[in-house]
Amino acid sequence: MTLYPTTISHKTVLKDEVVEYLAPKPRGTYIDATFGSGGHSRALLEADSTIRVIAFDWDAQSVERFGPAMREQYGDRFTLVWGNFAQLYQLIRQLKITRVDGILADFGTSQMQIHERAGFSFNADTPLDMRMSPSHHPITAAHVVNTAPEEKLVQIFKQLGEERYARSIARAIVAARSSRKITTTRMLADLIVKTVPRNSGKRKIHPATQVFQALRIYVNHELDNITALLAAAYRIVKPGGRIVCISFHSLEDRLVKESFRAHENLHEGNIVTKKVVIPTEAEIRLNPSARSAKLRAFECTKGDYTHTEKND
Repeated sequence: MTLYPTTISHKTVLKDEVVEYLAPKPRGTYIDATFGSGGHSRALLEADSTIRVIAFDWDAQSVERFGPAMREQYGDRFTLVWGNFAQLYQLIRQLKITRVDGILADFGTSQMQIHERAGFSFNADTPLDMRMSPSHHPITAAHVVNTAPEEKLVQIFKQLGEERYARSIARAIVAARSSRKITTTRMLADLIVKTVPRNSGKRKIHPATQVFQALRIYVNHELDNITALLAAAYRIVKPGGRIVCISFHSLEDRLVKESFRAHENLHEGNIVTKKVVIPTEAEIRLNPSARSAKLRAFECTKGDYTHTEKND
């Protein structure tokens, strides 16, 4: 079994819109909570030669692969730290920083991760892993598929993947694993294809897409991580600073939308994007994977953010 070659590049989505809605201020300090290949960090650093960007990523390979060139080009204006953005508050405190002028988080999985890492794509036969950062999460997708009770699998596929045939797929998995463990992406994908009815509506995606998505979200605790990030963001963004989030899944976008709305109702800030921002047709033509991206922005005001710091 081999992974795809490492020649696949990741196209940064909504790059101009990120700069527009984050609205960097001269000499400001900004966080890119999801560094990836550095596209958004670079866009911000190029937008204003006086700002500083502190980037985080829990994917050690991304840090090692793309960090050195960024550090060489931007010097002390750019800092890259390996870490999970769910621990954002603790991470910046370790850097002796208490407040920043804005935070960006792109929750999408890069094409490099999908095609180069084990378990993410059903188009390559690889071990069923799906962990973005093995150091942060010891449980693989294979472990979940081979040990979780049927009801738990149904819950994962239905809630996190919005899979119509969650029950049938879970039942087929439990039956298959009783005689042979499901250890690779091909084994799982083939099982799903055999299980889902051929005439199951006009699906424009592979039958395994939503199950793979659900397992990835579950294994990496993606929704919990977003909730933790947002909680930290309101604590550390200065009044007048902004929080910008890019989501690719309805569950992610719902978390961001509801969080922004709740804090606006508490008079702690204002939603900048009254309507969700989506890529232009031109961007989608150049980068089809951007078609599901949704950007929302929130501006913090002079609300009482100090009470949380006093309790730390």
